[in-house]
Amino acid sequence: MIISAPSPAELPLLRALERAAGEPFRHLGMAPIADDEPPSLTELTRFQRAGRALAAYEGPGRGGRPIGYLLWEPVDGCTHIEQVSVHPDHARRGIGRALIDRAEREGGPVPLTLTTFAEVPWNAPYYARLGFRSLTDAELTPGLRAVRAHEATLGLDRWPRVCMRREPSMRPADRLEPN
Repeated sequence: MIISAPSPAELPLLRALERAAGEPFRHLGMAPIADDEPPSLTELTRFQRAGRALAAYEGPGRGGRPIGYLLWEPVDGCTHIEQVSVHPDHARRGIGRALIDRAEREGGPVPLTLTTFAEVPWNAPYYARLGFRSLTDAELTPGLRAVRAHEATLGLDRWPRVCMRREPSMRPADRLEPN
């Protein structure tokens, strides 16, 4: 697997990947999540131009279609994972973990944060296995509170949500594979 910045021409492929990655939510009674519109090309371009978009590709060389992607941005001194998606045909192969670990390296020696669904198996329970811990309300930074408030306006609070954080030292050494 190769992880690199997606080219501008690949950004529409990330939108298609996001649609596919949303489909499993339908089977959990979360059809609005499955039907949610992916990030716009304008949003994806903003992340890509800022150097905060990563895509995973199968095999050697970058020539294929992306099979996963991650968007991140700095929030209150942390690397905040805005979105991480893996195509369902490529799930359970360590792609999400590799993207998260790469974002951690690119974001610098600061904690990682994210917001996610608390009860979706491939969300909060998965991130807990990767060393993230749930934050209490008292631990939320102003930036994370703003992220959560925005998510509420989008209707994501219809299902339990949680903010999570992973300290740089929490990444197990066996996941320090080069990319």
